[in-house]
Amino acid sequence: MAISVTQAAAEHVRKHLESRGHGVGIRVGVRTTGCSGMAYVLEFVDEIAPEDERYDAQGVSVFVDPKSLVYLDGTQLDFVKEGLNEGFAFNNPNVSAECGCGESFTV
Repeated sequence: MAISVTQAAAEHVRKHLESRGHGVGIRVGVRTTGCSGMAYVLEFVDEIAPEDERYDAQGVSVFVDPKSLVYLDGTQLDFVKEGLNEGFAFNNPNVSAECGCGESFTV
């Protein structure tokens, strides 16, 4: 099981960690919500939880709790710019459907 990070996403995370002045990486997870059932959650990690799985990619540490990892295995985290919009994109091979607004997904 693994989570990968593109160079664009790693640069974005590094930039924000440096501007914060602290933190060891980011945590990626899922929560139950939305019309399709699940949504992605991103947060900075200041303290590593004992149950966290750690993935180091492109010089960035990504932490995932075991319950979320089941839904995120094989996911690539990217950072994309489309016109005036920019943000993280999750290329998750486990997704079977997404809601129309793009806020939630089903595995």
